[in-house]
Amino acid sequence: MDVVDLTPEPMECMRCHRDAPMRFYGLCTECRGELRDKYDRGTRVVEVADYEPKMNVTPNAVALKDD
Repeated sequence: MDVVDLTPEPMECMRCHRDAPMRFYGLCTECRGELRDKYDRGTRVVEVADYEPKMNVTPNAVALKDD
């Protein structure tokens, strides 16, 4: 089995262009934190009606079908 080395390497941040240790190319830790703080909307409860399936055909329509 191949073992993948995921140790952080210095890479340029996509947003601020500073070098930071990252496992994958993307945003540095500081930029991720800033965006998370800026766009955090918090949690909320969404009321959803109970699911009731539509009855377009009767359940045994295929079994009762005449050939």
